[in-house]
Amino acid sequence: MGHHVVAPAPPLDALISRLWDWEMPPAAHHYERVLPTPGAALIINLHENETRVYSDDTERRCARAPAAVIGGPCLRSQIIDTAEQVHVMGVVFHPGGAHALTGEDHAALVERDIGLEDIFGSCAHQLRERLLNTADARSRLGILEQWLAARVKLPQLAPEVLHALDEIARQPQVARIGPLVRDIGLSDYRFGRLFRRQVGMGPKRYARLVRFRGVIDAVYRRSSVDWTAVALDGGYGDQAHLVHEFRDFSGMTPTAFMAARGPYPNHVPLE
Repeated sequence: MGHHVVAPAPPLDALISRLWDWEMPPAAHHYERVLPTPGAALIINLHENETRVYSDDTERRCARAPAAVIGGPCLRSQIIDTAEQVHVMGVVFHPGGAHALTGEDHAALVERDIGLEDIFGSCAHQLRERLLNTADARSRLGILEQWLAARVKLPQLAPEVLHALDEIARQPQVARIGPLVRDIGLSDYRFGRLFRRQVGMGPKRYARLVRFRGVIDAVYRRSSVDWTAVALDGGYGDQAHLVHEFRDFSGMTPTAFMAARGPYPNHVPLE
């Protein structure tokens, strides 16, 4: 049992940030809030035959999906059920990475989960069966990496999209999409359509999400936070602007996040 994380070998490392295997006792809390990230994810539940996501309200309406899904990138936080998170494997894609794997319009993945079998058919079912019958975490991760490497499609991302991703990552707090598009040489419409197809959201929303993630990275391990300074350092107009953006992406205020944060920055324990 445990939590194992590996970085993939080339060429997968250009598309995938990490692969992970989680096999741990059930959590004490029932729900967790999962913060949005710029890349999509592959989830394979080895404990139950489904994955579940809940609405962010008091009713907690449940949306059920197959045990192996590709989902995201999410534009807002999601609520998950910790009862199914006893033995789960996953893949964290770099922005646009899942497009190179599936060849699908990445916008179709936004805020929804698509069954892996719906994309890859019976070989996806066979993958999960192999993983279920493999006892060692490192061996499971090796099987998953080999399966992914055999299915990556070329070409990967358009050079215009790669350039935009690099520029936004370099200075998300000052990213201006208009000048970036003019530098690339495409019309706003053509660039926006290409970016949404390969990354899953418009470039402005993507830049806002990357800036939000920068705030999480900056404050997560602090014992106290000067939110006015964080707002200015992060490129926000003022603290009120930061609070508005934080609530939009996470579903909670910055101070509520700091009070509820758990051992993992992307997962906030709920009740």
